[in-house]
Amino acid sequence: MAKTVATPSWTTALADCAAVLLPTDPPRRSLIGFWRPDGGPPLPGGPPGDGTSGPSTARQQSLTVLLPDGSGTVDVREVPALLMPAQHALPVLTRAYAAGTGTTAAFWGAAAVHALEIASRGRLLPGVSPAGYDAWRLGPLTARDREVLARLAAAMPPLAHAVPLPGDGPPRMPAPESQLSAFLDAVADGLPRTPAAGHASGGAAFAGEAPCAPRGLRSWADEVAAGLDSGVRLSLRIEITGLPPGDAATETATAGGGFRGVVQLHAPDDGTLVADAADVWSGASASAARFGPRVRTDTLLTLRRAAAAWDALTPLLSAAVPDAVDLADEDIGELLGPSVPRALAAAGLRVHWPRGVARSLSSQALIGPEDDGRDSGSSARSGLPPALSSDTLLGFRWRFSVDGQEISRAELDQLAEAGRPLVRLRDRWVLLDPEELRRARGRQDGEISALGALRAALSGTAEDGGERFDAHATGWLETLRERLSDPERRDEPPLPPPAQLRATLRDYQLRGLDWLHRMTSLGLGACLADDMGLGKTVTLIALHLRRGEQARTAGQTLVVCPASLLGNWQREIERFAPHIPVRRFHGPARELEQLREGEFVLTTYGTMRLDTERLASVRWGMVVADEAQHVKNPFAATSRALRTLPTDARVALTGTPVENNLSELWSVLDWATPGLLGRLGTFRRRHADAAEEGDPAAAERLARLVRPFLLRRHKSDPGIAPELPKKTETDRAVALTPEQAGLYEAVVRESLDALRGTDGFARRGLLVKLLTALKQICNHPAHYLKEHDGRLTGRSGKLELLDELLRALRAEGAAALVFTQYVEMAHLLERHLLAQGVPVQCLHGGTPVARREEMVRRFQEGEAGVFLLSLKAAGTGLNLTRAGHVIHYDRWWNPAVEAQATDRAYRIGQTQPVQVHRLIAEGTVEDRIAQMLRRKQELADAVLGSGEAALSELSDAELSELVELRKAEG
Repeated sequence: MAKTVATPSWTTALADCAAVLLPTDPPRRSLIGFWRPDGGPPLPGGPPGDGTSGPSTARQQSLTVLLPDGSGTVDVREVPALLMPAQHALPVLTRAYAAGTGTTAAFWGAAAVHALEIASRGRLLPGVSPAGYDAWRLGPLTARDREVLARLAAAMPPLAHAVPLPGDGPPRMPAPESQLSAFLDAVADGLPRTPAAGHASGGAAFAGEAPCAPRGLRSWADEVAAGLDSGVRLSLRIEITGLPPGDAATETATAGGGFRGVVQLHAPDDGTLVADAADVWSGASASAARFGPRVRTDTLLTLRRAAAAWDALTPLLSAAVPDAVDLADEDIGELLGPSVPRALAAAGLRVHWPRGVARSLSSQALIGPEDDGRDSGSSARSGLPPALSSDTLLGFRWRFSVDGQEISRAELDQLAEAGRPLVRLRDRWVLLDPEELRRARGRQDGEISALGALRAALSGTAEDGGERFDAHATGWLETLRERLSDPERRDEPPLPPPAQLRATLRDYQLRGLDWLHRMTSLGLGACLADDMGLGKTVTLIALHLRRGEQARTAGQTLVVCPASLLGNWQREIERFAPHIPVRRFHGPARELEQLREGEFVLTTYGTMRLDTERLASVRWGMVVADEAQHVKNPFAATSRALRTLPTDARVALTGTPVENNLSELWSVLDWATPGLLGRLGTFRRRHADAAEEGDPAAAERLARLVRPFLLRRHKSDPGIAPELPKKTETDRAVALTPEQAGLYEAVVRESLDALRGTDGFARRGLLVKLLTALKQICNHPAHYLKEHDGRLTGRSGKLELLDELLRALRAEGAAALVFTQYVEMAHLLERHLLAQGVPVQCLHGGTPVARREEMVRRFQEGEAGVFLLSLKAAGTGLNLTRAGHVIHYDRWWNPAVEAQATDRAYRIGQTQPVQVHRLIAEGTVEDRIAQMLRRKQELADAVLGSGEAALSELSDAELSELVELRKAEG
């Protein structure tokens, strides 16, 4: 849940108010109502949400309260109040408590401080609310916690619970104890809302802020709470009886010992207080009294739950003193497995094993040759193979260890054949799960594909039978892993560029060239994912030249790119490698006859899809997929066609390897190096799902796997930033005109009525229609009303601001790019600017390729000072460094897409500072979108949300808050 930072202008005023709790289900949605007994407004200023008169999460509303009338009865009143989510109200309440105001806000502040102190000790329990939602609560509570809470409930001021209970009878106030308990639940339920919190339940329950109705978890949560929230905790101490004298034998031998489980009691408020159940029952323990008067009852209740989870404990229930139970070998085997200890822990009983007995059996996969890499098939200089083939098979073998001490397979066989969980291994006793021994013994050495071996070596893990194991590379595979793990090889100076290249490469470009050449020479694909404008094109031209220096890697290079980039590729090749022949395989006269040695062939994704058979008839030396996000859907026809082109090397170029989810990354890398990441379903199960849910270990495993194949550099990186001028970004708020405001409020009112109660695709369709309409109104009424020839001046605050910006820029002789996501709006702006005599040109998705290239040339040569561009058609692939200003007329949902558009000007070759202006209609949905994008910006290089589609999950109230027009003060 987003937190609101309190500001003194309103926290001070609210701290002097009366405060009441308005409980809800789930508790994290509970509200605090601030009101004044004299009937005045809780805040002296205007409506909340402007940063000075109140937080944006608060709302003003009348509140029914009960006040003494002086005659011994209570008076029911309606008072103005400010309602705020309990989580957001905590800074106000704790400040009132710290200031000692003596108000009811200070009382709730004292309760909040104690609740946070309990939570800081990790005393939080999962549960299911009465309405069936996931909910956290405080617990287990110590005796001191209960005492403090009892004192707080007794001291609760009448005004702190002056809200009438529902019902038709006479007005009654809720009991202080119930209100205090509900407040503690409200505080606790909002605290651990992180992805890690959902791991205990195996899903989104207990992690997200939105209410979740977890199926089948009520009994689980009740068991956890019952096991932990009692007045005593239990453990089962495992003892080994009748052991023969140990010796220093080096061989494996069976043992004749037996097993016994001893029940131990742990005081909940003192972790150092432990006593055997026998001593507590007999009173022999000097500290038995400290376990409290209910110790026997609580112990038997916990043992009953534990016996229900594990039958071996049943004899304890009929014993006069539940002190110990004899355990068979089969019982110990169950305790050594994963399921029984987990069930016992949920019931409130943990297992303690004897010290000095080894219990950990681990398996590790060793993959690759056993030599040092200097075999006849490797490079004498690097110890690497000349190339990896999908047909190559590598050996793998298993290594076993007990508590970190390696054992041989013969010793593993002896342990398994002993038939008992307790055996003697070398000079120590070993206690191992027989089932785990059986599985380990069944793991046999074998062979694995080269790409599977490389995948395991890079991620450091392998799977066998659904289990995950550590994996370690050996021989030249380990050498390869070390080389790939440092893509840029910063410890080695880069090689000089090809002699035929007519360009000076920067240091980071030289290191990128070395990396691309190393990967393609090994038969591996690569994805160069530098920020836009850092010179990916010239780096690929240099790679083509370097591969052409050796007969083994020389050949024709096919570049597949969007239509808007054909001219750019041809100009760059003719500029930096003028001796290299280049042709366009595009248009009705395209042909592939008589390809020349080392030729560049340029085509578009559309042409490649239509003419796949002809392109697949050539064995290409290298295939390059520029703006590779075009193949992010592995099931689309474009992606399938691209995979059929035969080639010795594949390189993907993109500034956004991940736009929405990690499946897109899989699609790009699986094209570049087929089979590297395994099947898509396996990739999602092993890596993507957990990484997208915020699991740091899964994210790190995935990073180790993909990092060698994806080189990502940012303009802000050391060594790159100094080579670019400064970029300044400014949000420019503008007020709606009366016409815009009237249209906006009418559309909101009508659309919310239509949306109320809808769900699924119908709701999503209506929502997209609403958001589109609101953004069009913010742009210009003529845009929304489809007035192609109507009057434009004086009707839009944005258009007036754009005019002011362009007048100032033209006076300075500066050039500007103006982006809009709507082609219709671009045409309206073009008509408006041409009528004012502004030299302007407009590029959109329907502009022919030749016309695009001419427009880029005219702009770069100064023939047009303003370039209007539609965001989707011109957000990538254009080099427009003459522009020193970039204006985003409207906002897009994805900050990475906007950044790509900005990079048309802010890129290598830019010599002037770049100023980015974002026009935002204040108080509208655009304002809220801007806030969302600022929060999403930190995720722009990871997994981004899905824009309008994600908003379809909002409730009617949340949607209303998002789109309502908020009047600006003044």
